[in-house]
Amino acid sequence: MILTNTIHKEIVIRLAEIRDLFVITQFNQALAFETEKKELIPKVVSKGVKKILKNSNLGFYVIAERDQEIIGSLMVTTEWSDWRNGMFWWIQSVYIKPSERRKGIYTELYNFIKESANNNPSICGFRLYVEYENILAKNTYEALGMMETGYRIYEELKPDTHFCMDAL
Repeated sequence: MILTNTIHKEIVIRLAEIRDLFVITQFNQALAFETEKKELIPKVVSKGVKKILKNSNLGFYVIAERDQEIIGSLMVTTEWSDWRNGMFWWIQSVYIKPSERRKGIYTELYNFIKESANNNPSICGFRLYVEYENILAKNTYEALGMMETGYRIYEELKPDTHFCMDAL
């Protein structure tokens, strides 16, 4: 997967590296609390972030920086589509620092992903999930050309899966 750095309006968009582990872990904890009122177990989240940073087969993180300070991030994982004979990139764990929201940071991250996918013929599209009540996010995604689908997401966790404090 070939991805390149982009600089636009003093914002640097780049692939995350192991040195970004602590900040991405903090962002994921903040995201879970803001969106779902869940307190994630720091050790579990840190291990999960570290695993993807060390194994690009699982996906990758993209970060936005200004003056070498990380102000936003997102994670991309993959899903093979036999119907399309191509890979979807799932955009997940999107977090922009509160002071940086509504300034186009997500758009920069998204455009980086989109340009990278356009340079990779095996990618057929993007997907993400969003909370039903998150109207601002929905408006942002639609403004970038994404459409709501008819799918709903279901999950079942194994009984020994613990990721938030209230599950302990």
